[in-house]
Amino acid sequence: MEFFAGYGYVGLFLAAFVAATILPLSSEVVLGLLLLHGLDPVLLVGVATCGNVLGAFVNYAIGFWGSSFFIRRILRISESESAKALARFKKYGTGSLLFAWMPIVGDPLTLIAGLLKVNLPLFFLLVTSGKLIRYMVISLAVLS
Repeated sequence: MEFFAGYGYVGLFLAAFVAATILPLSSEVVLGLLLLHGLDPVLLVGVATCGNVLGAFVNYAIGFWGSSFFIRRILRISESESAKALARFKKYGTGSLLFAWMPIVGDPLTLIAGLLKVNLPLFFLLVTSGKLIRYMVISLAVLS
């Protein structure tokens, strides 16, 4: 995490992007480190949110255009995780995308949204809202 933090805002953007796509990375730790080093909290929250939302768009695109081989083998999202995400979609609808920030279930939710071809502006609004609130809460907790 210190590697990413060493690159400041760019490192945070990359950590947040990667954390939302393929690797189990904690952008929250990078955000916390940068906050503790005195970087601008508002800018950090914006950068982290942008990187994480763009990563979610990659997942959406993979769901929209990707093969099951790519989803299972490359991204390592199991059938069980996909089934749980699909069940959430059926139970809670697209509103479940507000929880795309959650570990383990978030990435499959954004993938399922692509598979189901969820309206892109609605996807953007819900995913961005959830991720923005998460980063704001983390920032407030670190700075308190």
